[in-house]
Amino acid sequence: MAEAVTKLPVKTEDRTAPATAPWRPFETLHREIDRLFDDFNGGWRSRFGRAALDLQPFWSRESTWAAAPAVDVAETDKAYEITAELAGMDEKNIEVKFADGLLTITGEKKEEQEEKKKDYYLSERSYGSFQRSFQVPDSVDADKIEATFKKGVLTVTLPKTAAAQKAAKKIDVKAA
Repeated sequence: MAEAVTKLPVKTEDRTAPATAPWRPFETLHREIDRLFDDFNGGWRSRFGRAALDLQPFWSRESTWAAAPAVDVAETDKAYEITAELAGMDEKNIEVKFADGLLTITGEKKEEQEEKKKDYYLSERSYGSFQRSFQVPDSVDADKIEATFKKGVLTVTLPKTAAAQKAAKKIDVKAA
């Protein structure tokens, strides 16, 4: 059985931005220290999945998926491929943009569940959004970037230019 694959439009924007991102070592250090403390606090969990002094209810915490979905980046001879796991999302809620050498994937997930039975009423809503950006090499042909979405998996194909696809020359190593 052939399954339908939905092609998503890739928007190209012209923006003027600096050639390289500014170097901010203290921001990087701050993020790493925050991550270290988050990892450390994760070891002090009670049987119910909450830290010993954590007063915030577990159901009100934002999921880690909302911040960054799982992404794989692969390179072949002819293209780069970015694969993102976006389970439970629709292609209409996903946007792929390319501008100034930066590929940005954004998405928003909205779930609502309502159940009415004889002796109870259940209503749940959850919302989350994400944004992931990738610096794209100059060897990518920006006009041929494609994005497809199938079974909760977004695949962005970034074809290489003809010059970048030329076979690499192997250089023999000789003993001195």
